[in-house]
Amino acid sequence: MENNRLTEGSITGKLVKLAIPIMATSFVQVAYNMMDMIWLGRVGTNAVAASGTAGFFTWFASALFMISKIGAEVGVAQSYGREDMESARKFVSNTLKLDTFIALTYSLILIIFRHQIIGFFNLGDMKVINMATDYLLIISFGFIFFFLNPVFSGIFNGTGDSSIPFKVNSIGLATNMILDPLMIMGIGPFPEMGVKGAALATIIAQFTVTVVFVYTSRQKNRIFKDLNIFKKPFDKEYVKTIFKLGLPAAVQQGIFSSIGMLLARIIAQWGPTAIAVQKVGTQIESISWMSAAGFSTAISAFMGQNYGAEKWDRIKKGYRKGLQIVSCIGVFATILLIFGADPLFRFFIPDDPEALEIGVRYLRILGVSQILMTFEIASRGAFNGLGRTIPPSLVGIIFNALRIPLALILSSTSMGLDGVWWTITISSMLKGIVLTIWYIIILTKIPNMDNQYVE
Repeated sequence: MENNRLTEGSITGKLVKLAIPIMATSFVQVAYNMMDMIWLGRVGTNAVAASGTAGFFTWFASALFMISKIGAEVGVAQSYGREDMESARKFVSNTLKLDTFIALTYSLILIIFRHQIIGFFNLGDMKVINMATDYLLIISFGFIFFFLNPVFSGIFNGTGDSSIPFKVNSIGLATNMILDPLMIMGIGPFPEMGVKGAALATIIAQFTVTVVFVYTSRQKNRIFKDLNIFKKPFDKEYVKTIFKLGLPAAVQQGIFSSIGMLLARIIAQWGPTAIAVQKVGTQIESISWMSAAGFSTAISAFMGQNYGAEKWDRIKKGYRKGLQIVSCIGVFATILLIFGADPLFRFFIPDDPEALEIGVRYLRILGVSQILMTFEIASRGAFNGLGRTIPPSLVGIIFNALRIPLALILSSTSMGLDGVWWTITISSMLKGIVLTIWYIIILTKIPNMDNQYVE
């Protein structure tokens, strides 16, 4: 336990040591989708569009597991800061049970209503619609693993151990990298399955990660020692606290995902190629926001443990150090997306000139927002660590909601599809400015703020 304490020692050293494995884990998650995009891009633009459309519901799933993930991360971190292992175990038990229930319910809804769900997008191409429906059906059967793995990662991160989630998720990535070309393209004993193969490869990889997490948690983390997660019923007080911590972030992510779906419907006016461009472009841009998210999670765990230990000066210094680090990520991402747009996009869809032209414009426009976007993500983690999850959720909901009217207005001008891309960039920049200023105001009130630990 002592090796993972974030309440002592070099602040920069602790943040970097914790963040690098989290960032690497985030890249592993991105790589799952990138592997799909690389191989599906060889199948054709329609295959990318189909998986991209169904992928919105994987994105929405991330909002649902955010309840348990944030609850585990913050609850365990603050319990560790107070050296209260019994409380930490109760957070582990209740977050995993809650996560399982939500996952099974969501999967059942998607399986039953898959045709209506895909029909919402008005894709206008039956081949793409059928592929998207098949992908959604298959991936829904494996959502239980997709939900559990981030919560296991959150538990380990809350204890200050971010290396195990990286190692375990890397096993899943290796599995996915091997299976993707075999099952998508039909190599060796496998038939050519296209998008179905991509979905099956992802499920098998996620299942592998869950199995390894269950084994490793029993062997490597004393919180799990003699802990029978499903033996005891829900603890109402802990479930209430988990929702208090995680629900604001989940609502923000859910609205964000829903807005993404509405934007996709607007983008669909320009055909499947535009949908495919957004899917691929999002994966490329995720290089920056996943890096920032790694430090955001590290900052959250750092703030949580130091908040539990009442070390206010380390909280203030930790936030400043965190912003300095993510600003470097933002600068690098801006340069990469603006000046490297062509080769980056060509790598994923090499044989479609129309997609390449649209994709290059997409990346260059989004490159403008990268620095302020990383500020927003880092500040979100800082708020979460203090148990104040409402401010980042409120900022996210307001400015993400503005994307719909702004996209409709800008896309109806001579900007056309580029107007949608500029909508995303402008809203990201506004979120970064507002949330960073808000947290700086909060810092001026520490330690006079109410000291309400999660119990």
